[in-house]
Amino acid sequence: MNFIETRGNDGKRPKEVQFSYVILNPSASFGGLYVPKYLPMLEEDFFKDAKKLNYKELTKKILSKFEIDIDEEVIDRAVCLYDKFENKDTPVPLNKVEDELFINELYHGPTKAFKDMALQPFGYILSDLAKKQKQNYLILAATSGDTGPATLDTFSDKENIKVACMYPDGGTSDVQRLQMVTTEGKNLKVLGIVGNFDDAQNALKTLLASPSFKDELEKQNIKLSAANSVNFGRIIFQIIYHIYGYISLLKERNTDEFYSIVPSGNFGNALGAYYAKKMGLPIKKILIASNINNILSDLINKGIYDLRGRRLLKTTSPAMDILISSNVERVLFDKFGANRCKELMDDLREKKFYRLTKDELEKLREDFDAIYCDDEFAKDTIKKYAEKGYILDPHTATTLKAYENLRAQNLPAIACSTAQWTKFAPTMLNAIKNDTLTYSDEVALKEFSEALHVEIPKSIKELFNKKIMHDKVVKQRDIEEEILNFIKE
Repeated sequence: MNFIETRGNDGKRPKEVQFSYVILNPSASFGGLYVPKYLPMLEEDFFKDAKKLNYKELTKKILSKFEIDIDEEVIDRAVCLYDKFENKDTPVPLNKVEDELFINELYHGPTKAFKDMALQPFGYILSDLAKKQKQNYLILAATSGDTGPATLDTFSDKENIKVACMYPDGGTSDVQRLQMVTTEGKNLKVLGIVGNFDDAQNALKTLLASPSFKDELEKQNIKLSAANSVNFGRIIFQIIYHIYGYISLLKERNTDEFYSIVPSGNFGNALGAYYAKKMGLPIKKILIASNINNILSDLINKGIYDLRGRRLLKTTSPAMDILISSNVERVLFDKFGANRCKELMDDLREKKFYRLTKDELEKLREDFDAIYCDDEFAKDTIKKYAEKGYILDPHTATTLKAYENLRAQNLPAIACSTAQWTKFAPTMLNAIKNDTLTYSDEVALKEFSEALHVEIPKSIKELFNKKIMHDKVVKQRDIEEEILNFIKE
Protein backbone atom coordinates (compact mmCIF):
# COMPACT_ATOMS: atom_id res chain seq x y z
CA MET A 1 0.00 0.00 0.00
CA ASN A 2 1.18 3.51 -0.79
CA PHE A 3 0.80 6.66 1.28
CA ILE A 4 0.00 10.20 0.12
CA GLU A 5 0.11 13.67 1.70
CA THR A 6 -2.65 15.63 3.41
CA ARG A 7 -1.69 19.01 1.94
CA GLY A 8 -0.67 17.85 -1.52
CA ASN A 9 2.80 17.37 -2.95
CA ASP A 10 5.46 20.09 -3.19
CA GLY A 11 7.33 18.54 -6.12
CA LYS A 12 10.37 17.85 -3.94
CA ARG A 13 9.14 14.69 -2.26
CA PRO A 14 7.87 11.49 -3.90
CA LYS A 15 4.14 11.68 -4.68
CA GLU A 16 3.53 8.25 -3.17
CA VAL A 17 5.63 6.37 -0.63
CA GLN A 18 5.53 3.09 1.27
CA PHE A 19 5.02 2.43 4.96
CA SER A 20 8.72 2.09 5.78
CA TYR A 21 9.36 5.54 4.30
CA VAL A 22 6.47 7.05 6.30
CA ILE A 23 7.78 5.66 9.59
CA LEU A 24 11.25 7.04 8.98
CA ASN A 25 10.13 10.34 7.39
CA PRO A 26 6.86 11.45 9.02
CA SER A 27 6.93 15.10 7.85
CA ALA A 28 5.15 15.58 4.51
CA SER A 29 4.94 18.45 1.98
CA PHE A 30 3.92 21.91 3.25
CA GLY A 31 4.07 20.67 6.86
CA GLY A 32 1.37 18.05 6.22
CA LEU A 33 1.02 14.41 7.26
CA TYR A 34 1.03 11.06 5.50
CA VAL A 35 -2.15 9.01 5.08
CA PRO A 36 -2.97 5.73 3.30
CA LYS A 37 -3.98 6.16 -0.34
CA TYR A 38 -6.94 3.95 0.50
CA LEU A 39 -8.12 1.92 3.48
CA PRO A 40 -8.56 -1.85 3.25
CA MET A 41 -12.07 -3.16 3.87
CA LEU A 42 -13.03 -5.83 6.39
CA GLU A 43 -14.88 -8.60 4.59
CA GLU A 44 -18.38 -9.74 5.56
CA ASP A 45 -17.29 -12.65 7.76
CA PHE A 46 -14.34 -10.83 9.32
CA PHE A 47 -15.81 -10.27 12.78
CA LYS A 48 -17.25 -13.77 13.04
CA ASP A 49 -13.87 -15.29 12.17
CA ALA A 50 -11.93 -12.79 14.31
CA LYS A 51 -13.64 -14.02 17.50
CA LYS A 52 -11.26 -16.99 17.33
CA LEU A 53 -8.15 -14.79 17.24
CA ASN A 54 -6.06 -13.44 20.10
CA TYR A 55 -4.79 -9.87 20.05
CA LYS A 56 -1.48 -10.68 18.38
CA GLU A 57 -3.18 -12.75 15.67
CA LEU A 58 -5.72 -9.99 15.02
CA THR A 59 -2.94 -7.40 14.77
CA LYS A 60 -1.07 -9.42 12.17
CA LYS A 61 -4.26 -10.07 10.21
CA ILE A 62 -5.12 -6.36 10.00
CA LEU A 63 -1.54 -5.32 9.20
CA SER A 64 -1.56 -7.81 6.34
CA LYS A 65 -4.58 -6.02 4.88
CA PHE A 66 -2.55 -2.80 4.72
CA GLU A 67 0.16 -4.67 2.77
CA ILE A 68 2.91 -2.77 4.54
CA ASP A 69 6.46 -3.31 3.31
CA ILE A 70 7.75 -4.81 6.57
CA ASP A 71 9.07 -8.38 6.69
CA GLU A 72 6.65 -10.83 8.28
CA GLU A 73 9.21 -12.04 10.81
CA VAL A 74 9.78 -8.44 11.97
CA ILE A 75 6.04 -7.98 12.47
CA ASP A 76 5.93 -11.28 14.37
CA ARG A 77 8.64 -10.11 16.77
CA ALA A 78 7.05 -6.67 17.11
CA VAL A 79 3.60 -7.95 18.09
CA CYS A 80 5.17 -10.44 20.52
CA LEU A 81 5.97 -7.39 22.65
CA TYR A 82 2.35 -7.55 23.79
CA ASP A 83 3.55 -10.50 25.86
CA LYS A 84 5.14 -7.89 28.16
CA PHE A 85 1.67 -6.65 29.14
CA GLU A 86 0.01 -7.64 32.42
CA ASN A 87 -1.95 -10.44 30.74
CA LYS A 88 -0.31 -11.55 27.51
CA ASP A 89 -3.44 -13.46 26.45
CA THR A 90 -5.69 -10.42 26.91
CA PRO A 91 -3.60 -7.25 26.74
CA VAL A 92 -6.80 -5.18 26.28
CA PRO A 93 -9.55 -6.32 28.67
CA LEU A 94 -13.13 -5.14 28.07
CA ASN A 95 -15.11 -4.45 31.26
CA LYS A 96 -18.84 -3.90 31.56
CA VAL A 97 -19.64 -1.00 33.94
CA GLU A 98 -23.24 -0.19 32.93
CA ASP A 99 -25.91 -2.15 31.05
CA GLU A 100 -24.79 -0.55 27.78
CA LEU A 101 -21.33 0.81 28.68
CA PHE A 102 -18.14 -1.19 28.23
CA ILE A 103 -14.65 0.07 29.03
CA ASN A 104 -11.79 -0.93 26.72
CA GLU A 105 -8.81 -0.88 29.11
CA LEU A 106 -5.84 0.17 27.00
CA TYR A 107 -3.37 0.82 29.83
CA HIS A 108 -1.99 -2.58 30.80
CA GLY A 109 1.39 -2.15 29.10
CA PRO A 110 4.82 -1.36 30.58
CA THR A 111 4.17 2.35 31.22
CA LYS A 112 0.49 2.00 32.21
CA ALA A 113 -0.96 4.06 29.36
CA PHE A 114 -2.61 3.41 26.01
CA LYS A 115 0.44 4.74 24.17
CA ASP A 116 2.12 1.37 24.81
CA MET A 117 -0.41 -0.28 22.48
CA ALA A 118 1.18 1.45 19.49
CA LEU A 119 4.65 2.40 20.66
CA GLN A 120 5.78 -1.08 21.68
CA PRO A 121 5.49 -2.62 18.17
CA PHE A 122 6.13 0.68 16.38
CA GLY A 123 9.39 1.20 18.26
CA TYR A 124 10.62 -2.26 17.39
CA ILE A 125 9.82 -1.87 13.69
CA LEU A 126 11.46 1.56 13.43
CA SER A 127 14.57 0.34 15.28
CA ASP A 128 14.82 -2.70 13.00
CA LEU A 129 14.59 -0.51 9.88
CA ALA A 130 17.34 1.80 11.17
CA LYS A 131 19.59 -1.14 11.99
CA LYS A 132 19.07 -2.82 8.61
CA GLN A 133 19.80 0.42 6.78
CA LYS A 134 22.89 0.95 8.96
CA GLN A 135 21.57 4.44 9.58
CA ASN A 136 21.45 6.39 12.84
CA TYR A 137 18.19 8.12 13.76
CA LEU A 138 17.14 10.81 16.18
CA ILE A 139 13.56 10.22 17.32
CA LEU A 140 11.72 13.29 18.60
CA ALA A 141 8.81 13.02 21.01
CA ALA A 142 6.61 15.70 22.53
CA THR A 143 4.37 14.58 25.35
CA SER A 144 1.46 15.71 27.48
CA GLY A 145 2.32 12.88 29.85
CA ASP A 146 1.99 9.42 28.31
CA THR A 147 3.73 9.45 24.92
CA GLY A 148 7.02 10.34 26.62
CA PRO A 149 7.31 7.36 29.02
CA ALA A 150 6.09 4.93 26.33
CA THR A 151 8.57 6.28 23.76
CA LEU A 152 11.49 6.16 26.18
CA ASP A 153 10.60 2.61 27.20
CA THR A 154 10.34 1.24 23.66
CA PHE A 155 13.58 2.85 22.40
CA SER A 156 15.75 2.53 25.51
CA ASP A 157 19.27 1.36 24.56
CA LYS A 158 18.20 0.43 21.01
CA GLU A 159 21.02 0.37 18.46
CA ASN A 160 21.19 3.20 15.91
CA ILE A 161 18.62 5.24 17.84
CA LYS A 162 18.72 8.34 19.99
CA VAL A 163 15.59 9.90 21.52
CA ALA A 164 14.92 13.48 22.57
CA CYS A 165 11.70 13.77 24.57
CA MET A 166 10.11 17.12 25.46
CA TYR A 167 7.48 17.57 28.16
CA PRO A 168 5.84 20.75 29.52
CA ASP A 169 7.36 21.51 32.92
CA GLY A 170 4.49 21.40 35.43
CA GLY A 171 2.10 20.09 32.77
CA THR A 172 2.21 16.38 33.61
CA SER A 173 1.45 14.39 36.72
CA ASP A 174 4.38 13.69 39.06
CA VAL A 175 4.31 9.99 38.21
CA GLN A 176 4.42 10.74 34.47
CA ARG A 177 7.32 13.14 35.03
CA LEU A 178 9.20 10.60 37.16
CA GLN A 179 8.70 7.93 34.51
CA MET A 180 10.60 10.21 32.15
CA VAL A 181 13.26 11.91 34.25
CA THR A 182 14.44 8.69 35.94
CA THR A 183 14.89 6.79 32.69
CA GLU A 184 18.40 5.36 32.40
CA GLY A 185 18.90 4.51 28.72
CA LYS A 186 22.21 5.93 27.47
CA ASN A 187 20.55 6.95 24.19
CA LEU A 188 17.80 9.04 25.80
CA LYS A 189 17.47 12.77 26.49
CA VAL A 190 14.53 14.23 28.41
CA LEU A 191 13.89 17.97 28.43
CA GLY A 192 11.33 19.89 30.44
CA ILE A 193 10.28 23.00 28.56
CA VAL A 194 8.84 26.28 29.76
CA GLY A 195 5.39 26.19 28.19
CA ASN A 196 2.56 23.76 27.57
CA PHE A 197 2.08 20.68 25.38
CA ASP A 198 1.13 22.75 22.33
CA ASP A 199 4.49 24.51 22.67
CA ALA A 200 6.29 21.15 22.89
CA GLN A 201 4.43 19.78 19.88
CA ASN A 202 5.08 22.96 17.89
CA ALA A 203 8.79 22.65 18.68
CA LEU A 204 8.72 19.07 17.42
CA LYS A 205 6.98 20.03 14.16
CA THR A 206 9.35 22.97 13.65
CA LEU A 207 12.41 20.74 14.06
CA LEU A 208 10.97 18.07 11.74
CA ALA A 209 10.52 20.70 9.02
CA SER A 210 13.79 22.61 9.63
CA PRO A 211 16.39 22.22 6.84
CA SER A 212 19.12 23.73 9.04
CA PHE A 213 18.39 21.30 11.89
CA LYS A 214 18.47 18.37 9.47
CA ASP A 215 21.73 19.65 8.02
CA GLU A 216 23.30 19.70 11.48
CA LEU A 217 22.10 16.13 12.04
CA GLU A 218 23.51 15.06 8.66
CA LYS A 219 26.93 16.29 9.76
CA GLN A 220 26.68 13.69 12.54
CA ASN A 221 25.35 11.08 10.09
CA ILE A 222 21.95 11.13 11.79
CA LYS A 223 18.50 11.21 10.21
CA LEU A 224 15.31 12.48 11.83
CA SER A 225 11.97 10.88 12.71
CA ALA A 226 9.26 11.23 15.36
CA ALA A 227 7.32 9.08 17.80
CA ASN A 228 4.24 11.28 18.12
CA SER A 229 1.05 10.36 16.32
CA VAL A 230 2.05 12.66 13.47
CA ASN A 231 3.82 9.42 12.51
CA PHE A 232 1.37 7.03 10.85
CA GLY A 233 3.39 4.18 12.30
CA ARG A 234 1.58 5.02 15.54
CA ILE A 235 -1.87 5.37 13.99
CA ILE A 236 -1.90 1.99 12.24
CA PHE A 237 -1.66 0.23 15.60
CA GLN A 238 -4.32 2.49 17.12
CA ILE A 239 -6.88 1.24 14.61
CA ILE A 240 -6.55 -2.31 15.88
CA TYR A 241 -7.70 -1.98 19.49
CA HIS A 242 -10.98 -0.39 18.41
CA ILE A 243 -11.66 -3.46 16.27
CA TYR A 244 -10.60 -5.79 19.09
CA GLY A 245 -12.95 -3.99 21.50
CA TYR A 246 -15.94 -4.70 19.26
CA ILE A 247 -14.90 -8.34 18.85
CA SER A 248 -14.74 -8.62 22.65
CA LEU A 249 -18.19 -7.03 22.86
CA LEU A 250 -19.58 -9.62 20.44
CA LYS A 251 -18.55 -12.33 22.87
CA GLU A 252 -20.88 -10.68 25.40
CA ARG A 253 -23.80 -9.89 23.10
CA ASN A 254 -24.78 -9.64 19.46
CA THR A 255 -25.03 -6.09 18.21
CA ASP A 256 -24.81 -4.70 14.70
CA GLU A 257 -23.80 -1.20 15.85
CA PHE A 258 -22.18 0.53 18.80
CA TYR A 259 -20.95 3.92 19.88
CA SER A 260 -17.23 4.52 20.31
CA ILE A 261 -16.35 7.03 23.04
CA VAL A 262 -12.89 8.55 23.05
CA PRO A 263 -11.39 10.97 25.58
CA SER A 264 -9.40 13.04 23.14
CA GLY A 265 -6.62 15.59 23.08
CA ASN A 266 -4.40 15.17 20.03
CA PHE A 267 -7.10 13.14 18.20
CA GLY A 268 -4.92 10.12 17.35
CA ASN A 269 -7.10 7.73 19.32
CA ALA A 270 -10.23 9.15 17.69
CA LEU A 271 -8.59 8.94 14.26
CA GLY A 272 -7.93 5.25 14.85
CA ALA A 273 -11.66 4.79 15.50
CA TYR A 274 -12.53 6.82 12.39
CA TYR A 275 -10.30 4.72 10.15
CA ALA A 276 -11.66 1.52 11.70
CA LYS A 277 -15.21 2.76 10.99
CA LYS A 278 -14.31 3.43 7.37
CA MET A 279 -12.83 -0.05 7.10
CA GLY A 280 -16.14 -1.58 8.17
CA LEU A 281 -16.24 -1.50 11.98
CA PRO A 282 -19.95 -0.85 12.70
CA ILE A 283 -19.56 2.33 14.77
CA LYS A 284 -22.77 4.33 14.85
CA LYS A 285 -20.85 7.46 15.81
CA ILE A 286 -17.57 8.38 17.45
CA LEU A 287 -18.32 10.42 20.56
CA ILE A 288 -15.50 12.77 21.54
CA ALA A 289 -15.16 13.64 25.23
CA SER A 290 -13.07 16.68 26.16
CA ASN A 291 -12.22 18.64 29.27
CA ILE A 292 -12.65 22.43 29.49
CA ASN A 293 -10.02 22.82 26.77
CA ASN A 294 -12.94 22.13 24.48
CA ILE A 295 -11.43 22.99 21.11
CA LEU A 296 -12.67 19.69 19.65
CA SER A 297 -16.27 20.07 20.78
CA ASP A 298 -16.29 23.56 19.25
CA LEU A 299 -15.05 22.14 15.95
CA ILE A 300 -17.47 19.20 15.85
CA ASN A 301 -20.53 21.09 17.11
CA LYS A 302 -19.96 24.49 15.47
CA GLY A 303 -17.48 23.90 12.65
CA ILE A 304 -15.07 26.45 14.16
CA TYR A 305 -11.43 25.97 15.14
CA ASP A 306 -10.52 29.20 16.92
CA LEU A 307 -7.25 29.77 18.81
CA ARG A 308 -7.57 33.55 18.86
CA GLY A 309 -7.26 34.88 22.40
CA ARG A 310 -7.52 31.37 23.76
CA ARG A 311 -5.12 30.01 26.36
CA LEU A 312 -4.56 26.47 27.47
CA LEU A 313 -6.12 25.67 30.84
CA LYS A 314 -4.57 23.17 33.24
CA THR A 315 -6.98 20.47 34.37
CA THR A 316 -6.98 17.21 36.29
CA SER A 317 -6.95 15.37 32.93
CA PRO A 318 -3.61 16.77 31.70
CA ALA A 319 -3.15 14.46 28.70
CA MET A 320 -6.14 16.27 27.16
CA ASP A 321 -4.81 19.76 27.87
CA ILE A 322 -4.23 20.42 24.18
CA LEU A 323 -5.50 23.12 21.81
CA ILE A 324 -3.73 22.11 18.58
CA SER A 325 -4.97 18.60 17.80
CA SER A 326 -2.68 17.37 15.04
CA ASN A 327 -4.67 14.38 13.83
CA VAL A 328 -7.77 16.43 13.00
CA GLU A 329 -5.85 17.23 9.81
CA ARG A 330 -6.07 13.65 8.61
CA VAL A 331 -9.87 13.72 8.96
CA LEU A 332 -10.07 17.06 7.13
CA PHE A 333 -8.06 15.57 4.28
CA ASP A 334 -10.23 12.47 4.14
CA LYS A 335 -13.43 14.49 4.13
CA PHE A 336 -12.52 17.45 1.92
CA GLY A 337 -9.32 16.63 -0.03
CA ALA A 338 -5.77 17.99 -0.06
CA ASN A 339 -6.49 21.49 -1.42
CA ARG A 340 -9.14 22.31 1.16
CA CYS A 341 -7.13 20.65 3.93
CA LYS A 342 -4.10 22.81 3.11
CA GLU A 343 -6.29 25.91 2.98
CA LEU A 344 -7.72 25.18 6.44
CA MET A 345 -4.35 24.36 7.98
CA ASP A 346 -2.78 27.48 6.45
CA ASP A 347 -5.61 29.56 7.95
CA LEU A 348 -5.00 27.99 11.35
CA ARG A 349 -1.27 28.79 11.16
CA GLU A 350 -1.65 32.31 9.80
CA LYS A 351 -4.96 33.48 11.31
CA LYS A 352 -5.28 31.10 14.31
CA PHE A 353 -8.77 30.31 13.01
CA TYR A 354 -10.76 28.42 10.43
CA ARG A 355 -14.44 27.80 9.81
CA LEU A 356 -16.01 24.88 7.99
CA THR A 357 -18.88 25.49 5.60
CA LYS A 358 -22.34 24.23 6.53
CA ASP A 359 -21.95 21.27 4.17
CA GLU A 360 -18.49 20.46 5.55
CA LEU A 361 -19.78 20.51 9.11
CA GLU A 362 -22.59 18.15 8.17
CA LYS A 363 -20.04 15.75 6.67
CA LEU A 364 -17.92 15.90 9.82
CA ARG A 365 -20.93 15.24 12.02
CA GLU A 366 -21.83 12.14 10.03
CA ASP A 367 -19.09 10.39 12.00
CA PHE A 368 -18.50 12.52 15.11
CA ASP A 369 -20.33 14.11 17.98
CA ALA A 370 -18.68 15.84 20.94
CA ILE A 371 -19.16 17.16 24.46
CA TYR A 372 -16.96 18.41 27.27
CA CYS A 373 -17.00 18.42 31.05
CA ASP A 374 -15.19 20.16 33.90
CA ASP A 375 -12.97 18.70 36.62
CA GLU A 376 -15.83 18.50 39.10
CA PHE A 377 -17.85 16.23 36.82
CA ALA A 378 -14.81 14.00 36.37
CA LYS A 379 -14.13 13.80 40.12
CA ASP A 380 -17.80 13.12 40.91
CA THR A 381 -17.73 10.33 38.32
CA ILE A 382 -14.55 8.82 39.77
CA LYS A 383 -16.17 8.76 43.22
CA LYS A 384 -19.44 7.31 41.91
CA TYR A 385 -17.74 4.41 40.17
CA ALA A 386 -15.21 3.81 42.93
CA GLU A 387 -18.17 3.22 45.24
CA LYS A 388 -19.44 0.69 42.69
CA GLY A 389 -16.06 -1.05 42.71
CA TYR A 390 -14.65 0.20 39.39
CA ILE A 391 -11.76 2.66 39.10
CA LEU A 392 -11.75 5.28 36.34
CA ASP A 393 -8.86 7.66 35.81
CA PRO A 394 -9.70 11.37 35.25
CA HIS A 395 -9.54 11.04 31.43
CA THR A 396 -11.79 7.99 31.24
CA ALA A 397 -14.22 9.75 33.60
CA THR A 398 -14.92 12.36 30.90
CA THR A 399 -16.34 9.65 28.65
CA LEU A 400 -19.30 9.26 31.00
CA LYS A 401 -20.47 12.75 29.99
CA ALA A 402 -20.66 11.55 26.39
CA TYR A 403 -22.30 8.25 27.36
CA GLU A 404 -25.01 10.02 29.35
CA ASN A 405 -25.72 12.81 26.84
CA LEU A 406 -24.79 11.90 23.27
CA ARG A 407 -26.23 8.47 22.49
CA ALA A 408 -29.14 9.18 20.15
CA GLN A 409 -30.08 5.48 20.16
CA ASN A 410 -30.04 2.88 22.91
CA LEU A 411 -27.00 1.07 21.56
CA PRO A 412 -24.03 -0.26 23.53
CA ALA A 413 -21.00 1.98 23.84
CA ILE A 414 -17.31 1.16 24.14
CA ALA A 415 -15.27 3.82 25.92
CA CYS A 416 -11.50 3.96 25.66
CA SER A 417 -9.72 3.99 29.01
CA THR A 418 -6.36 5.53 28.31
CA ALA A 419 -4.33 5.45 31.53
CA GLN A 420 -4.12 3.68 34.87
CA TRP A 421 -5.30 5.54 37.97
CA THR A 422 -1.79 5.47 39.50
CA LYS A 423 -0.65 8.27 37.21
CA PHE A 424 -3.15 10.69 38.75
CA ALA A 425 -3.29 9.62 42.40
CA PRO A 426 -3.79 13.08 44.01
CA THR A 427 -6.87 13.71 41.84
CA MET A 428 -8.14 10.21 42.58
CA LEU A 429 -7.78 10.78 46.32
CA ASN A 430 -9.44 14.20 46.12
CA ALA A 431 -12.35 12.53 44.33
CA ILE A 432 -13.03 9.76 46.83
CA LYS A 433 -12.45 12.01 49.86
CA ASN A 434 -14.39 14.88 48.30
CA ASP A 435 -11.74 17.38 49.36
CA THR A 436 -9.43 19.89 47.70
CA LEU A 437 -6.29 19.28 49.74
CA THR A 438 -2.91 19.05 48.06
CA TYR A 439 -1.36 15.59 48.29
CA SER A 440 1.97 14.37 47.02
CA ASP A 441 1.74 11.51 44.53
CA GLU A 442 3.48 9.17 46.96
CA VAL A 443 1.05 9.89 49.80
CA ALA A 444 -1.99 9.81 47.51
CA LEU A 445 -0.99 6.47 46.00
CA LYS A 446 -0.71 4.90 49.44
CA GLU A 447 -3.97 6.36 50.80
CA PHE A 448 -6.01 5.57 47.68
CA SER A 449 -4.59 2.04 47.52
CA GLU A 450 -5.46 1.38 51.15
CA ALA A 451 -8.91 2.96 50.91
CA LEU A 452 -9.98 0.92 47.88
CA HIS A 453 -7.79 -2.15 48.42
CA VAL A 454 -6.12 -1.87 45.03
CA GLU A 455 -2.52 -2.71 44.33
CA ILE A 456 0.11 -0.21 43.23
CA PRO A 457 2.29 -1.75 40.50
CA LYS A 458 5.92 -2.30 41.47
CA SER A 459 7.12 -0.16 38.54
CA ILE A 460 5.16 2.82 39.94
CA LYS A 461 6.29 2.33 43.55
CA GLU A 462 9.93 2.17 42.51
CA LEU A 463 9.83 5.57 40.78
CA PHE A 464 10.08 7.45 44.06
CA ASN A 465 13.42 5.86 44.96
CA LYS A 466 15.04 6.12 41.53
CA LYS A 467 17.75 8.63 40.74
CA ILE A 468 16.79 11.67 38.67
CA MET A 469 18.78 11.36 35.44
CA HIS A 470 17.29 14.30 33.50
CA ASP A 471 16.69 17.51 35.45
CA LYS A 472 17.06 20.19 32.79
CA VAL A 473 14.21 22.59 32.03
CA VAL A 474 14.79 24.94 29.09
CA LYS A 475 13.08 27.76 27.25
CA GLN A 476 11.69 26.99 23.81
CA ARG A 477 14.40 28.96 22.04
CA ASP A 478 17.05 26.69 23.60
CA ILE A 479 15.54 23.33 22.63
CA GLU A 480 17.41 22.93 19.34
CA GLU A 481 20.78 23.71 20.93
CA GLU A 482 20.18 21.25 23.76
CA ILE A 483 19.28 18.47 21.33
CA LEU A 484 22.26 19.15 19.08
CA ASN A 485 24.58 19.07 22.12
CA PHE A 486 23.01 15.74 23.11
CA ILE A 487 23.64 14.04 19.76
CA LYS A 488 27.29 15.15 19.84
CA GLU A 489 27.89 13.51 23.23
